[in-house]
Amino acid sequence: MFDMLFAGFGSVMTLQIIMLIAAGVALGLVFGSIPGLTATMAVAICLPITYGMDPIAGMSLLMGLYIGGVSGGLIPAILLKLPGTPSSIATTFDGYPMAQRGEPGKAFNYAIVSSFLGGLLSIIVLIMIAPPLGRVALQFGPFEFFAIVIFSLTLIASLSGDSLSKGIMAGLLGISFAMVGAAPIDAFPRFTYGFTDMNAGFNLLPVLIGLFALSEIFLAAEKKVKKGLNAKLAKVNYRVSMKEYMAQGWNFLRSSLIGLGIGILPGIGGGTSNIIAYVAAKSSSKKPEEFGKGNPAGVVASESSNNAAVGGALVPLISLGIPGDTVTAMLLGGLVLHGLQPGPLLMQNSGDVVYGIFAALLIANVFMILFLFMGMKGFIRLLSIPQHILYPIILALCVVGAFGVNNRLFDVGALLFFGVLGYLMIKFGFPLTPLVLGFILGPLLETNLRRGLMLSQGDFMPFLTSPIAAAFLLVAAASVIFVIYNNHKKKKGASVLDV
Repeated sequence: MFDMLFAGFGSVMTLQIIMLIAAGVALGLVFGSIPGLTATMAVAICLPITYGMDPIAGMSLLMGLYIGGVSGGLIPAILLKLPGTPSSIATTFDGYPMAQRGEPGKAFNYAIVSSFLGGLLSIIVLIMIAPPLGRVALQFGPFEFFAIVIFSLTLIASLSGDSLSKGIMAGLLGISFAMVGAAPIDAFPRFTYGFTDMNAGFNLLPVLIGLFALSEIFLAAEKKVKKGLNAKLAKVNYRVSMKEYMAQGWNFLRSSLIGLGIGILPGIGGGTSNIIAYVAAKSSSKKPEEFGKGNPAGVVASESSNNAAVGGALVPLISLGIPGDTVTAMLLGGLVLHGLQPGPLLMQNSGDVVYGIFAALLIANVFMILFLFMGMKGFIRLLSIPQHILYPIILALCVVGAFGVNNRLFDVGALLFFGVLGYLMIKFGFPLTPLVLGFILGPLLETNLRRGLMLSQGDFMPFLTSPIAAAFLLVAAASVIFVIYNNHKKKKGASVLDV
């Protein structure tokens, strides 16, 4: 294996390929930092360019785009509370409060280092154990995926804040919005009320941008205009000590493993992994009340998990020919374009190209951390722009990003709708994150339920008797019981204090 990896490095260590990787990472960071211009779009745009290249050069460019596109989302997430990609949703929860209290440098340091280490760990795992992990992923069918989604939905309790009932209502609202449009499998239109534009449903990016960015603009419009953060920027602390990094060691490892595991499971992706890793970090913290107010642990959890999901998503692609997310679906097209057939025989027939891809991923990860650290001070200067100038620019970017997803004005209308909805939810004390989690997981829940029932001919028992599914359902039940017990304990403690 090491001989093949050294050979892979030998094949990519040419000036042309190094430049392609660097250009791919830089362009990916741009796409990731602009809402709506995701890594998927970057790969889709550049895929035809690789047609005339040899396989290693073409795939190296695409890997640079992938790494840069996922990592670029942290820039607007920290500075503007604007998730550049679905994988950076949870980064806004603590990254933006850190920036607002004058610590954007520390937030960037935590995010960049976590992104680098999370990506590095997942690439090492990809290199070492891709084939066996790919075979394990094959054991997961609709019964198992349904149970995993049920377990993931129980995490809404941890994201509900002070009111569990409001969190559950927000989660159910998210699932309801996810059901708008064509149903999975049979494509029957639902809740469209005769509007053909609604047949495709609501796209995730306009929903995210509306809830988190547009609602923030509406809230800011109520307040007195600020001139910017020039005074605070003069005293920005860019340093994070080794002791502070080491304190996040277990959080980083746990979050990276969550991202890696979820990345390996096809169809779930980084948009879910960063939220689940964030919830895990919050649940295991001794001071969970500090999350959402600028806790570095939240930034580390989100960024290490979403970059770890990159290597995880490539495991089923290379081992089995199954794309793990939308970006790897485009990469599957790239492999086929260059005459390579992903699957069990890819390693055997084209091992030189596969290990060249591994080497390109490692080099792209290095370029990613270099470019982000080099541009960090420039990014932070955005905070010095007065709000009355900055927010109209953000609003314009939101509209362009929403329109650019599918090139339709309906998505711009959806952006406005979810912006108003997010504003009203914040005003009435409803948490936004459960709605996002419900919206992301709702289609997965319904699709795997229907597939499972078709497979079992309407019998629900296989959902309970499958060993893996049963294990996840038991964990989900234990999670619900634990939350109920904790809430009861808190209420009992509060009543004793009142007395």
